Amino acid sequence: MTPVEPTERRVRVWQGTIDTAVKVAGGGPPLVFLHGETGLRWDPFLAALAGRHTVHAPEHPGTSADPDAIRHLDDLHDLVVYYLELFDGLGLGSFALVGHSFGAMVAAEIAAVAPERIRGLVLVSPLGLWRDDAPVVNPMIIDPASVVPAMLHDPGSPLGQMMSAAMANALEDVGPTLRTTWALGCTAKFTWPIPDRGLRKRIHRISAPTLVVHGASDGIVPAVYAGEFGRRIRNARVELVGEAGHLPHLEQFERVTAIVTDFLGESSKEVRA
Repeated sequence: MTPVEPTERRVRVWQGTIDTAVKVAGGGPPLVFLHGETGLRWDPFLAALAGRHTVHAPEHPGTSADPDAIRHLDDLHDLVVYYLELFDGLGLGSFALVGHSFGAMVAAEIAAVAPERIRGLVLVSPLGLWRDDAPVVNPMIIDPASVVPAMLHDPGSPLGQMMSAAMANALEDVGPTLRTTWALGCTAKFTWPIPDRGLRKRIHRISAPTLVVHGASDGIVPAVYAGEFGRRIRNARVELVGEAGHLPHLEQFERVTAIVTDFLGESSKEVRA
């Protein structure tokens, strides 16, 4: 399969104060992808989605293109309304919405606030709920040596070795470290000290067909949260992926890609019916 490479589109919203970079690729029904707390990377999972959809992958405010953009948003309500403005600026009516980790938390909030916009919802390793008996690990305070073991089922895999090498290189090049730290800080504004911002009070409003994908070995968000999201979202389907941690869509790329693309195809038929 020929790799799908994105183009970049810039959209200015929030009374012209936030300049958002959006990666766009593919063809077919529209899909929005909201990335996790360490920043947006065009990876094989996004490229695979772009094989069947027109993917729009915006950068969360402040995480890259416009570092000061985060200063214009005070709380989670602002962030959700900002995204609704961005979708309008992109010319999107209703669309499939996929999010990972922090991005999945935001996706769930958007689907609860504006259910009519979402054709299908996919939450990969989502933040947003809290259980005292299964605390979520805050990425801002995790020991750097523990990051890869917490993220992956198999830190010794090629993916784990690549991530470890990238972290080692970052120690020698301060640029990537600063960008990642700033991205973590921008998303932590909406999750610190815990990611419970009241989603449990709104989650019942989600009406789109929903898929929850969670790695069985997730060391950041314990796998018990897959069931929590599944129970709280009407008719949600839960896929607990074995031999995968917090990045199931990368660690078990082929399996998760097949699950997600099949689900989105089915949910699209449901919406048309």
